[in-house]
Amino acid sequence: MKTHRIAAIPGDGIGPEVIGAGLEVLQAIAARDGNFQVEVTSFDWGSDYYRRHGVMMPADGLDRLRDLDAIYFGAVGDSAIPDHVTLWGLRLAICQGFDQYANVRPTRVLAGLRSPLRDCSPGELDWVIVRENSEGEYAGNGGRTHRGHPEEVATEVAIFTRSGIERIMRFAFAVAEARPRRHLTVVTKSNAQRHGMVLWDEVAAAVARSFPSVTWEKMLVDAMAARMVLQPAGIDTVVATNLHADILSDLAAALAGSIGVAPTANINPERRYPSMFEPIHGSAFDIVGKGIANPIGTFWTAVQMLEHLGEPAAASRLMTAIEAVTQAGIVTPDLGGTATTAQVKVAVCQAIAGRNQASQGEI
Repeated sequence: MKTHRIAAIPGDGIGPEVIGAGLEVLQAIAARDGNFQVEVTSFDWGSDYYRRHGVMMPADGLDRLRDLDAIYFGAVGDSAIPDHVTLWGLRLAICQGFDQYANVRPTRVLAGLRSPLRDCSPGELDWVIVRENSEGEYAGNGGRTHRGHPEEVATEVAIFTRSGIERIMRFAFAVAEARPRRHLTVVTKSNAQRHGMVLWDEVAAAVARSFPSVTWEKMLVDAMAARMVLQPAGIDTVVATNLHADILSDLAAALAGSIGVAPTANINPERRYPSMFEPIHGSAFDIVGKGIANPIGTFWTAVQMLEHLGEPAAASRLMTAIEAVTQAGIVTPDLGGTATTAQVKVAVCQAIAGRNQASQGEI
């Protein structure tokens, strides 16, 4: 029997609630499948760790994760600690430290859910957004001078390298090639950003020649945002820069029903390092401890993790269980339901086990 060694980093806010539920679902799917087991090592890194130690994770944190198979991450962010401290101290430290340059965010309207788009049927919104995850606008290059003076200057330099663009383009074209429609939209802003984004366009055109079966187009990011709302059926696979895809994928999640259902995979495609899997909803301190955090995004993230670990049958079974539960209307308040986090978790575990779906009141 295979053993997959998983690092669990619940992090901040509702992170421990949803990751706790996600680990139970993972164990349920492993038990149901019978061909593998999940061995979990938990790490208490995050804002509470920062309060005790002055850092978000220990200096040897990456070394402690390096030999594990995957990382299951909850959320990071605390209103009492500056966001750049929490983000760069943990999540981005892992993403950049392990060269997880491909961020993959699938989006579709799950069974039983409704898009806020008035005329959108579930089949019309089925996208994969590929986000360049290592450079661009979030490269961390820049600084501040003359602090506190009227002439204070802050610079944030977007870094685009030919090698960085080429590898994310090849990844995105390969994702598009594996999907039925074989269609890729390359998001750009080269009308205004005339250096880095022009290079982005040029490399996209060069890489496209290696994927003749993929139909591709380029679109300015502002026009893309409008298209996602007005013409969702015309979109399939999307590739965009770190900042642009960050924004567009949150819009995509909202259009699919709730940011609470949206998953993310931070992938090192060459598998030199472990990849990291997380819901995109953030720490959501306004609902901490209320028991109503939506765990669907965390469960869907586990689907991505199982696919990455070479367990496609288990991944498919888990996705089927998730949609059986959403179809039954057992959903949290952000989706218009009244179920708790625990009730959704139990319902998904029941669906995994093959038992008839209980009504919400019976869980």
